[in-house]
Amino acid sequence: MKPLRLAVVGAGTGRGQSWLSTVKKLTDHYEFCALCEVDEQRAQENAQRWGTRAYTDFPTLLAEEQPEVVLCAIPPDGNHVVTHLAAEAGANVIVEIPIAPTRPIAESMVQVTQQHGVKLEVAENVYRWASERLKQKIVATGLIGQIVHVRLWYLTGSYHGFNAIRMLLGREARRVLGYTGKVPIPDDLARRYLGQEVPECVWVSAVIEFANGVVCLYEMPPSGHRSNFWEIEGTEGQLVGPELYLGTGRDRQRFPFHFEYATVEGGRVLDHVRVDTDPPVVWENPFKRYQIADDDEVARAQIMLRFHQAVTEDSAPEYGAENAWRDQELCIAVRESALRGNVWLELPLTELTEIERRLQEAYRELYGHDYRDVRALAQTAFPRGGVRWTVARWL
Repeated sequence: MKPLRLAVVGAGTGRGQSWLSTVKKLTDHYEFCALCEVDEQRAQENAQRWGTRAYTDFPTLLAEEQPEVVLCAIPPDGNHVVTHLAAEAGANVIVEIPIAPTRPIAESMVQVTQQHGVKLEVAENVYRWASERLKQKIVATGLIGQIVHVRLWYLTGSYHGFNAIRMLLGREARRVLGYTGKVPIPDDLARRYLGQEVPECVWVSAVIEFANGVVCLYEMPPSGHRSNFWEIEGTEGQLVGPELYLGTGRDRQRFPFHFEYATVEGGRVLDHVRVDTDPPVVWENPFKRYQIADDDEVARAQIMLRFHQAVTEDSAPEYGAENAWRDQELCIAVRESALRGNVWLELPLTELTEIERRLQEAYRELYGHDYRDVRALAQTAFPRGGVRWTVARWL
């Protein structure tokens, strides 16, 4: 097997570091040739830590290293910039989620990769989690019967939650009805976030109808102790977070998810996740030999290894830009429905929405360039929240 030359753009303290850790475990598939980080000190520190070469200028990296794959681990306002420059240099691209703030920006990424004959993947991790893979198996076996209702509660990054729901349902959303509002934060609790004073919280709710008649009730609450959560209700049972319930009323049985771990070369890794039904339903970690340790690293390994296959065998990426936009489109549609006075919006969206127009205007104001001017944007340090935070208080 030929390892592909891989460059990573972004070496942040969160997901950027997680990506670098996973990449270093997949040496039979990838040669980690270089990383790019606009902060020179961070670039040098990470190059030394991870045993690769450091660059602060991405076009220079592309010219000197000629990577076959570029992994973009910077905030999503920069996804299309990296994609355009990499594609023009003949490199295949994996970008973080969401794919882009608006449809025109996402479409520009698809067009440039198609034009240059390279692959584009979007690193959506949620449906690839071990726990979600187990849920998908449970649904496929028919244990919970026919899915009839869905509830989704997501605090930030709701495209993740929509992704999980879409993959479990196996259907696309047909129309959306959205509501939004603001709740003031008491003065003693007011805080600063991403350099801005945040005196109020935004809340969002929606009704989403899917093509098979299933309705999803969605909420992005203003605050609260409950974390991200989704429930799938079927005619024979329910999936409630990491638990399976079968039957109804007093006869209902609870089957918690069991995560089992093993030791591989002295490290603790996820072995499998299961429910002890009769017979048990089990999802086994196929990446144990790489010391892939936990639920989220399973997703990162799946993304990287499946993309290697797509590039070397000239096959379609596992998830791809179209799926990525479907998830982001639901976020857009919910807000647009609320903006238009709480009206039903048919999907897919067929024209530029007002919320997207505002996002693109905010992009020019925040970065001093239109999103199309990718070379001028190549040295930009993109903040985590970006225009999604500025316009819609999304993360």
